[in-house]
Amino acid sequence: MRRVVFNQKGGVGKSSIACNLAAVSAAQGYRTLLVDLDAQANSTHYLTGLTGAEIPTGIAEFFKQTLASGPFAKKGRVDIYETPFANLHVITATAELADLQPKLEAKHKINKLRKLLDELGEDYDRIYLDTPPALNFYTVSALIAADRCLIPFDCDSFSRNALYGLLQEIEELREDHNEALAVEGIVVNQFQPRASLPQLLLDELLGEGLPVLPVNLMSSVKMRESHQACTPLIHLDARHKLTQQFVELHDLLDAGV
Repeated sequence: MRRVVFNQKGGVGKSSIACNLAAVSAAQGYRTLLVDLDAQANSTHYLTGLTGAEIPTGIAEFFKQTLASGPFAKKGRVDIYETPFANLHVITATAELADLQPKLEAKHKINKLRKLLDELGEDYDRIYLDTPPALNFYTVSALIAADRCLIPFDCDSFSRNALYGLLQEIEELREDHNEALAVEGIVVNQFQPRASLPQLLLDELLGEGLPVLPVNLMSSVKMRESHQACTPLIHLDARHKLTQQFVELHDLLDAGV
């Protein structure tokens, strides 16, 4: 299974969702890999605690190899970082990804990530891909490489307006490049059940027949504490309500519902 978590709007909890679902997967005994494709490296820091020069070059080094030429050029090798959490590994991201992007686009290297994951799929039960908040080279590479797509939504009117275009763009990419890609659904994040606007927006999405998943992730300071501790919720506080919502969402997706 290869799941990409994607939304073009920033601040919707994309990295938090990808990392915590991956952590639940690993905690349940699945050998799990998270691939960080965002130059901001939020997922990398969250799962490793590393910053700046401490971070291995990871996926940036892999993409640099794809640009190299000559008989002695290294091809298709990538360093995988073992996190402090059992069964959970990361291919790290660095700021260098931003500089590499125009070179990769010019060389049409859009299928290289899929080939890498084809090879790594023999070693991992679950692969999660965290993407930048833009439909750029890295995001398109991830959508081509994945078989499932999860869309975070934060019950904001701007998010709703962008959602329709996002679903259309994913469908066009699926038809042109990856017919195996399925949109698993829209996951409502930072949900406040006592506030009227979030519930209204949610009801309208459901009324329009959009694929909103039945698990809403609550807004909680516990998530910020988790980020600060560089420890996914399942390891920080397994009994917390938000943690249990992530477990419920993971099991729902895992069941293919």
